[in-house]
Amino acid sequence: MQRGVPVMYFGKKQNFTSSSAERMDEAPSFSGDSCDTSVIKGQKAQLSKAPSNSKHPTILPNSDIDGLLECPVCSNSMFPPIQQCPSGHTLCSACKNRVNNKCPICRKEIGNIRCLALEKLAVSLHLPCSYQCLGCEEMFPYYSKLQHEEQCIYRPYECPHPGSDCPFTGDIQSLLSHLRENHKVDLQNGCTFNHRYVKQDPCSVDNVSWTLTLFNCFGQYFCLHFEAFLLGSEPVYMAFLRFMGEESEARKFGYCLEVGGNGRKLMWHGVPRSIRTHHRIVRDSHDGLIVQRSMALYFSGGDRKELKLRVTGRIWREA
Repeated sequence: MQRGVPVMYFGKKQNFTSSSAERMDEAPSFSGDSCDTSVIKGQKAQLSKAPSNSKHPTILPNSDIDGLLECPVCSNSMFPPIQQCPSGHTLCSACKNRVNNKCPICRKEIGNIRCLALEKLAVSLHLPCSYQCLGCEEMFPYYSKLQHEEQCIYRPYECPHPGSDCPFTGDIQSLLSHLRENHKVDLQNGCTFNHRYVKQDPCSVDNVSWTLTLFNCFGQYFCLHFEAFLLGSEPVYMAFLRFMGEESEARKFGYCLEVGGNGRKLMWHGVPRSIRTHHRIVRDSHDGLIVQRSMALYFSGGDRKELKLRVTGRIWREA
């Protein structure tokens, strides 16, 4: 165990133009979700042929040809049916109603014209992942790109702090700096821990009490959560661990938690969840050590004015 026992106090927080246009009923529709698929802009577009085993041209990383497929209203990539006004200005079908069927550029009535030229262009393109600047070197057909990006391991992580819906995103090192500097989260080294959590007036448990501690062990980083919330109408306390990395890597580790007092003890053995999984999902799935308030008060010595829980634990690498 580490020297000293940290004490955590809870508190409340909480234009592309085209002459090729057809009526919408003259060609099949395709489905796709919109997403910002822009690449590095401001440079002349370059189109090169893909390797000999592919018949599709490839869009180079420094090209902005894919900008032609960017909706001028929502700035997301356009998927069929791509709408077109009589002057040739295009926008995605989702934004057609948003602009009251008026072209956002020339203000003409859009009607039911679709731009088949852009739709065919999209089918021919191979584009780099939007997270190329973060390390992803994959290239994808236009209609497969978004599906990949939803699961790309290089996509930024969201801030794991439970105290607010923090908008910060970044890689692991950026998150560590952000958590320590902006959220004042403590970082400790070692695979064992011994914490004493203190909460004033435990009878007022609500959904806005939590603490977070970071651990560095085995060359990885972990987030230890301790939260107080209402499970139905019953106040409970819950501790669980999250891994700062991908789920596949998180499964390589295990952890245990213990809490007790007055000769009694509760134990939990589990596998840390990735920070890709929101802390509320982990909490609501009850994937951690849960202590009901009555038991927590018993562990604490029966003092109903102040709750004092000692939580110990260990992290290990699975064989």
